Parts: sequence; C-alpha cells; structure tokens
Amino acid sequence: MSALRRLSPGALPRVLTGLLLAALVLLAGAAVAPRPAAAAGSGLDTVADALRKSPVYVDPRVRDQLPDADRDALARKIRDADKPVFVAVLPATADFPPATLLADLRTKVGITGVYAVHLGATGFNAGADRQVLSHNALVNLKSAAKDSHRGDAKGMVTEFAERAAAQARGAAPASWGDSGSGGSATGLLVGGAVVVAGGLGGYALFRRARKQREERERAELEALRTVVDEDITAFGEELDRLDFSPSEPGATDAMRTDYTTALDAYDLAKTRMAEARRPGDVRAVTEALEDGRFALATLAARRTGAPLPERRMPCFFDPRHGPSTTDVQWAPPGGAPRPVPACAADATRVADGLEPMARTVPTPGGPQPYWNAGPAYSPWAGGYFGGGGVLTAMVAGTVLGSVLTAPSAFADSPSFGGGPEGGSESGADFNPADFGGGFGDGGGFDSGGFDGGGGDW
Repeated sequence: MSALRRLSPGALPRVLTGLLLAALVLLAGAAVAPRPAAAAGSGLDTVADALRKSPVYVDPRVRDQLPDADRDALARKIRDADKPVFVAVLPATADFPPATLLADLRTKVGITGVYAVHLGATGFNAGADRQVLSHNALVNLKSAAKDSHRGDAKGMVTEFAERAAAQARGAAPASWGDSGSGGSATGLLVGGAVVVAGGLGGYALFRRARKQREERERAELEALRTVVDEDITAFGEELDRLDFSPSEPGATDAMRTDYTTALDAYDLAKTRMAEARRPGDVRAVTEALEDGRFALATLAARRTGAPLPERRMPCFFDPRHGPSTTDVQWAPPGGAPRPVPACAADATRVADGLEPMARTVPTPGGPQPYWNAGPAYSPWAGGYFGGGGVLTAMVAGTVLGSVLTAPSAFADSPSFGGGPEGGSESGADFNPADFGGGFGDGGGFDSGGFDGGGGDW
C-alpha cells in the first residue's frame, strides 16, 4: 500500500488493472496445481515465523478461541492500520513457558512493535518497544482489554489489537506483504474478477475520501500547533527559571543527568512538532514534554534536599503545572465525580470549593477547557496521560470523553495516530526486560524495560 501511494493519480489505475489481470492469470494456474497440506506446527519458532508473515497467529489447538474468520478479520484490520502489532493465541503447554514467553517471542520475531499473547483459557499479557507505544498507553490498553473481556479470548485480543494499532507509532513490517490465510483458488478468481470490475470506481472514492481526510487533518493540526507551541514555550521558560548550571557549586552527577534529560526533552519536543504532519504526531511532542517536566521536578528536589517526587501523571487540569502530587475528586458539569491527578495548587483550590486552573484552548465557540474541545485534542492529551482506559475514565461526560468512547474513537484516525512513519523491522533499543512478567489477571507490564513489568499471566 505504501508503494501504491507514491504513484501518480494517473498511473495508479493502470497499475491496479495490470496487477489484477496478472494475478488472475497466476491464480488460474494455481487452481489446477496440487496444493500442499498446511503444517500445523507448534513451538515458539513456528509462532515467530508465522508472525513475520502475518500479524495474527492462532495455534491449531486453540482455534476455537479465535476462529479462522475472526483471525483473518483481525489481521486485515491490523494490516489496514499499517502498524506493527502482533497477536498470538496459544495453548498453555510446555511449548510456551509463561515466565519468558513474551521476551522470547519478541526476540525470535525480531521486529520492533507491540506484542499481545492470549495463553490457555484465561491468560493474557502484552509488551511493546517504547519507541512504538509508551508504558502508560500499554498498561491502559491491557487493563481495558482484560477488564472488558474476562474469559473471552476473541474479545480481549481484538480490543487490545485494534486500540494498540490506533495508538502505536511506526509502520507494519514489509515482510507481512498482503498475504492472507488462504482460500480456494476458485474463490480467489471470483474475487479477483469482482475487484477488476469495481477497482477503478473504488479508487475514485478512495481519492476523494483521502483528500477530505487530509484537509481535515491539516485544519486540526494548525489548531493544535498553537496549543502545543504554547506548551513548548512554557517548558522552555521553566528551564530558564531553574537557572541551573552543571558547574555550579554543589551540583552532582544526578543533577546534571536530570538537567540533560530536561534539555533533551525540550529539543525533542521542538523537533517532533516541526516534523508533525497530522494531529496524531503531536502525541510524541507531549510525551517528550511530560518526561522533561518530571526531570525538572526531580532536579528541583535534589537542589533543595526535598524528597524526590513520585513518577505520577501530570496535573489533569493543566499539564503545564507539572507532575501531580495527589488525586482529587472532580466532576464536569452534570457528570459523576471521578479521581483525577492534580498539582498541589489545584488540589488546594478543589478542596476549597474553587474551580481549578484549567488549560483552555481555542474552539469555534471561544476558549474552552481542553476536555471540552474537539477530537484533535485526544493525541495531545494522550501524550500526557497515556490514552486508553485511564484517560477515557478521567474525561467521561465531556466532549473529549464522547470522542474517545465513540465506536470509531480507536480507528486509524487522527485522534490517536502514531509518530513518524517508517520501517519497523529493526530490533534497535530492544530491552528484553520490557517483555517480562506473567499472565495472571493481576499481572502485566507495570515496570520498565520491550515494555513490560512484573505480575502473573
């Protein structure tokens, strides 16, 4: 698909027709050729080899958990999203030891991405390379899938994979190609004839829809750019106010590391914003700013001798306030109270019955808190709060909450997109510790590393 997009509008119909006619000729030959029986296979090598060719693998011994039609439908969705998301449904046997399963699978596949495994009757776990999906997003997506579909392997892996594909950065591996699970040659011939007949008309609809989407994304990105540039500027001003010099008396290596981390986050945020081409790209910008603000808070504590801050989400009311210090009960107008993270100043205001100092953004109806703005602000908020179930719960009953809970909220849309497109076949920055953990209901990747953590399947 990526190669087709680079063709000129006039060339694509000719190429499609030529390719489809050639495919019909090849399939006609295949219809009379003997077909080898598919090997059932087992073991992690078989799973890894299959995932290098297709995004979804179901062991024949647990085919009832994700039947062929559902497996193929999920694989198509992941391919269409063009994201490196891998799903395996496996039996609980000696072939797949839970303690090392995810890390071993990631190593054997060797492709940077998001990996989800349903093991046995109820086990589920997932891991992700940090450059593809943040730790917070991974934890939120996994928790949402488990909580919504306990005992339902199909529902669990499908929800996780669809949402992960909507939020992941990077592109699908080239090794997937367009191969499907297979079908009869006769069926393929009939399908090919239908595609040839309707392909050119469908292409015209595709071009029109793509143009409309691109125009919408450009408008949303420009609206976001003002807000994100303000966030970057505010962070730069915090760096200046800190007035830290690595060579000042009393400066330690830990302080210098915090300061370097903050500077790098500032530079990364500016670079990612300059490179942004669609609304989803700003997620990487706000993720960098969140990392930078925590580094500044840690540096400030070290300089004053105060206790080091806990790694918490930023202040819900305005992420520019820095890391939260506590949770407070808050409700939007007409909504139910829910706990949200707050900085010390906003926590005090809420406790005193005052309105928190909310982050307002421009909308056609005038300035509004970001949670009452349009869908373009979902990646902006997702970078700060990780997206997924946690963010959805915090903004329930708001405009942003209705966007996130809509049926199309986690589709391949600008609301949650990834960062830069590009190949995903490198194992760069892979850390097996990120894929640790087990497969129990309480388990998961709750600490560092291919992102994972402790816990049981």
